[in-house]
Amino acid sequence: MKIARFSHGESISFGVVDEEEHELVVLKADPMFAGYEPTGQRVALADAKLLAPVIPRSKVVAVGRNYADHAAEFGNEVPAEPLLFLKPNTSVIGPSDAIVLPPQSERVEFEGEVAVVIGRIAKNVAEADALGVVFGYTIANDVTARDLQRRDGQWSRAKGFDTFCPLGPVIDTDLDLEHGTIDTSVGGERLQHAPLSDMVHSIPAIIAYASSVFTLLPGDVILTGTPAGVGPIVDGDTVEVTVSGLGTLSNPVRRA
Repeated sequence: MKIARFSHGESISFGVVDEEEHELVVLKADPMFAGYEPTGQRVALADAKLLAPVIPRSKVVAVGRNYADHAAEFGNEVPAEPLLFLKPNTSVIGPSDAIVLPPQSERVEFEGEVAVVIGRIAKNVAEADALGVVFGYTIANDVTARDLQRRDGQWSRAKGFDTFCPLGPVIDTDLDLEHGTIDTSVGGERLQHAPLSDMVHSIPAIIAYASSVFTLLPGDVILTGTPAGVGPIVDGDTVEVTVSGLGTLSNPVRRA
């Protein structure tokens, strides 16, 4: 099932995507908390503006160097344990929203990723039980000011600017992770391609590890790492991250 958060007219709503009819079945409330009760209204996808499918109430947890080829392209070793960092929820934007290049950086790069949306309070979750706290999956772009990351020696500023965490276009509650692929294109040129099975640390392992550090809350988002091929984006570019079965997250790039 695919869930969208969208605006139509003056209201913001949640809906189930009816792919055959190209419509949204409007729900009475956020299904993460209120279930899937429909209002009886339908909205054509063409008439709706898709928004970030979730706004994390507390945090975006991200994992660095979780594809061996990406670690290698920067001359890094693969971490023995998931390498965690945080992005503020103010970095989140939705489909078609602009990634804004900050004046502090001279090299901003894209990083296409699969994101996990947490649906239940989770603390010290066992790896075997980890998928039970997942609401669904979406697409993310872990936008990074690479020069600031290298200069600072830690990653908070480089990855935390407003607009540096595009999410969308929808949440899929049944994504096929075993056979899925991820691709990222800039200006129509494909620069990243990998099977999701290339992750070093699996999604259950990441959830278990993260929940041993801090409590995960409903609506928190976990970014699961990016494959090789990351590169710069400049004013006028459009970045498209595609995950098989999930769709494409597309964002234009502009200067501040």
